[in-house]
Amino acid sequence: MYRFLLTRQWVILTLLGLVLIPTMIELGFWQFHRHEHRVEQNELISRNLDASPVPVTELTSPGHTVPRSDYWRTVTATGTFDTEHEVVVRRRTSDDDRIGVHVLTPLDLKDGGTVLVNRGWVPAAPNQTAYPDVPPAPRGEVTVTGRLKADETTGSSGIKDLAGLPDRQVMLINSEQQSQLLSRTVLGGYVEQTEPAPSGGLPEQIARPDDSSIGPHMAYAVQWWLFVAAVPAGWIILVRREKRDREQAAAEGTTAGAAETAEEPAKASA
Repeated sequence: MYRFLLTRQWVILTLLGLVLIPTMIELGFWQFHRHEHRVEQNELISRNLDASPVPVTELTSPGHTVPRSDYWRTVTATGTFDTEHEVVVRRRTSDDDRIGVHVLTPLDLKDGGTVLVNRGWVPAAPNQTAYPDVPPAPRGEVTVTGRLKADETTGSSGIKDLAGLPDRQVMLINSEQQSQLLSRTVLGGYVEQTEPAPSGGLPEQIARPDDSSIGPHMAYAVQWWLFVAAVPAGWIILVRREKRDREQAAAEGTTAGAAETAEEPAKASA
């Protein structure tokens, strides 16, 4: 009764199940690794945010690439804002998903050198070619506290670095680009300002990164692995149903044949 498994339909169905099982196992592990990465990232964020603040020059220097281990480290920088060379970073969203820009202002350090400071978000100008209304940076010497971030690139951020933008507008926060524009050395990476808080609420400072949510990746991994168990279970159910249907059809055929046989003598005697 299981010879039907050799039919074209059942061979294709069985092969499909054999392909789905390793595929879904791999998808489950892919989601599991994403879960592990998220947990590791949360631990890194929490550890670095809780670390004691250090001068920014202890963690970066001109041309330095900020390693992932130093992302979100709290740093301090004392100097004077160079508002003349301030730029805005296009297509950035606020905490409530409003489209605007980030304000990027060079800070000339007291002990020499320059570091880029992301002062936060402001609404974009109605005309995209116009420079938005940006609240002025504090005058005189100021000590900025913030989170250290790595330079943005198209590869790391997914943001295309467009050419021909209006004056003082950029797409990426990149110390090498700004160093060329400023014609002086700039520390690698940039500082995401948290203190001092701006008067009037603008620019809106960037929110603390989320270090508590682990996302749905573990749940997705479990779902894929449950699907793996469901494939052979479903195959067995279908096989048994096919076998039952064939046995029932065979039994009905036998009964009908016996009835026809019994009718023939009756017709003959008549």
